Amino acid sequence: MTSKLSALLPDLSPWRSSRDFRLLWVQGVVTYFGSFMAMIALPLQIKDLTGSPLAVGVMGAVELVPLVVFGLYGGALADSADRRKLILGTEAGLGVLAVVLLVNAMLPDPMLWPLYLVAAGVSALAGLQRPALDSLMARIVPHDQLTAAAALNALRYQLGAIAGPALAGLVVAYAGHATAYGVTVAGFAVSVVLCLRLAPAPAAHDAQKPSLRGIAEGARYAWSRPVLLGTYAIDLAAMFFAFPNAIFPFLADDLDAEWSLGLMYAAGSVGSLALSMTSGWTSRVRRHGLFVVFGAAAWGLAIAAAGWFSNVWLVLLCLAFAGAGDMLSGLGRSTIWNQTIPEELRGRLAGIEVLSYSVGPQLGQVRAGAMAGWTGTRAAIWSGGVACVASVGLLAAVLPKLITYDASTDEDAMRRRAQQEALTKA
Repeated sequence: MTSKLSALLPDLSPWRSSRDFRLLWVQGVVTYFGSFMAMIALPLQIKDLTGSPLAVGVMGAVELVPLVVFGLYGGALADSADRRKLILGTEAGLGVLAVVLLVNAMLPDPMLWPLYLVAAGVSALAGLQRPALDSLMARIVPHDQLTAAAALNALRYQLGAIAGPALAGLVVAYAGHATAYGVTVAGFAVSVVLCLRLAPAPAAHDAQKPSLRGIAEGARYAWSRPVLLGTYAIDLAAMFFAFPNAIFPFLADDLDAEWSLGLMYAAGSVGSLALSMTSGWTSRVRRHGLFVVFGAAAWGLAIAAAGWFSNVWLVLLCLAFAGAGDMLSGLGRSTIWNQTIPEELRGRLAGIEVLSYSVGPQLGQVRAGAMAGWTGTRAAIWSGGVACVASVGLLAAVLPKLITYDASTDEDAMRRRAQQEALTKA
């Protein structure tokens, strides 16, 4: 019985084998907690200032262009610059933007336009940072520990994603938006100190300077790999159709359960956390494409059910199941990316990865906000979940190599393993 339980618990091998992984893990917990405080406070403040679901959804449109531009450029930059310096600089910039939110919230009459401006700035800096963070992971963690690292990173995210939203609703309700933003500022200050302790991560000696040609080279590589293409397409479709977070304040009102807003934002992470805490078995799986497809389909089904039920506790349960599905799909995507992409393209492909799992939610917020204004909040949610399931099924049929992906036989995965082993020996 004890051995079976141990097999389910998270695999801690990356934590034991890599100092930089430990630093980034702790840094991520701190950053995510503070960021989620602001992430919840920001749409709530827009809602309080405008009372419009469309105004909240527009935040996704404002974030979209900076994310696309800087995500792609950040990917090219991560292949040509010291990734540690890039992570440190962007983290400091995010802290400055949190200060802007704090100052604006402390004004007698807070202004609306700085909220959109900061949202765009955060999107730009996140686009620059995420490729460096993601591409660094494949360098500091052994190849056979990448699935375990993905699970532990998800656990790190979930700790912040559960505590941040749950407390943010209470903090905003009883202490105001400024207090929530103050916590965010403090979190980024601690994060910068931790990032300073990371080891340098310089680019390869033959690295090219960031250019459109380099970005295009990464895009051509991704397009030529059906397995990678499938991970991007399924995630984009799932998030576009079934990411209703922007209209959760209106769902809480519709269910006559305003007290549940923080729980709605946290419920998905509770489901993800449950899967992460029993993820030991995932390190022994080699068919990670199945994770991507089944996880995304489960996400869509659960979101559809959340929009259909009128009992708030059933809605929260559905959102938790959705989070578990998203976690499973995310484990598959992260493992495939890190197992198959060559080191010299890691940054640029990480930039494309940023678009695949960030552009979808941004567009999804716009879709959800616009449709909620047209059909009502709950209809916007359940119809999006149904569309998600249908699109995932269609993409899986069109891209069968994703379903048949096997880490032990895939040529790209075997080549990447040999490359990492050569770098380690060098």
